[in-house]
Amino acid sequence: MNPESGSSIGLGHMARVLAARALDGGNAVEIIGRDAAKTADMVGALGRGATAGKIGAAPAGDIVILAVPATSAAPVVRQYGDALAGKIIVDITNPFNPTATGLITPDGTSIAQQVAGAAPKSAHVVKAFNTIFGHVLAEDRPLDVFMAGDDAQAKASLSAFIESTGLRPLDTGDLKMARWLEGAGLLMMGLGRHGMGNYDFSLGVSLPG
Repeated sequence: MNPESGSSIGLGHMARVLAARALDGGNAVEIIGRDAAKTADMVGALGRGATAGKIGAAPAGDIVILAVPATSAAPVVRQYGDALAGKIIVDITNPFNPTATGLITPDGTSIAQQVAGAAPKSAHVVKAFNTIFGHVLAEDRPLDVFMAGDDAQAKASLSAFIESTGLRPLDTGDLKMARWLEGAGLLMMGLGRHGMGNYDFSLGVSLPG
C-alpha cells in the first residue's frame, strides 16, 4: 500500500488523534492552524516528520481533513477556494445543537453537502470519521469508519488512508448519506447518555458466524 499525504485544518483533539494515527501508518502529515505557535507545538509533539502549513495557502496533502467546528466547515472551504482544487476534502464534523439533542442543519441536508457546495468543482468531498469519539480513536482498537461521497476514486483513496491507520473503511453510498451519518453521530450521543451510560464505545458492523 502506498502512503498517502494528508493535511489537517484545525488544532483540536480529533485533528491531533487523526494525525498521530496517520503518522503511525507511514503517511505524510501537514498540520494547518490559525495560531502559528499552537500549530508548531502540535507539530513538535507529533514528530515523525509532521510539518506545519500556512493558513490560506494550498494544502500539501492530497487528502484534506476538515477538523473544524461544523459551522466553520463550509466557510473555511470557501476561504481556501481554488487552493483546494483537485483535493479530497474529508468532513469529520457533527452539526449538533448546543445540547447535542438535534442537528442544526435543515432536513435533507448535511454539513458535508454544504462543504461540497463551497468547494471547487474538481474537489471531492467525503464524509467520514464523525461516528468515532476522539478518545476512542486514540486507542488501539479495531474500529469501523463509515464514509459517504459521490466520487468512487476519492473514496478508494480515502479507504487506503483509513486502512493505513489500522481502521476499516465502510462505504455507505453517495454524499446524500452524509445526512444520516451526521444523524448517527447524534444517535451515539443518545446512546452515551442513556443506553451505555458512557462514551467509551463506537459504532461498527459485525458479521454473523
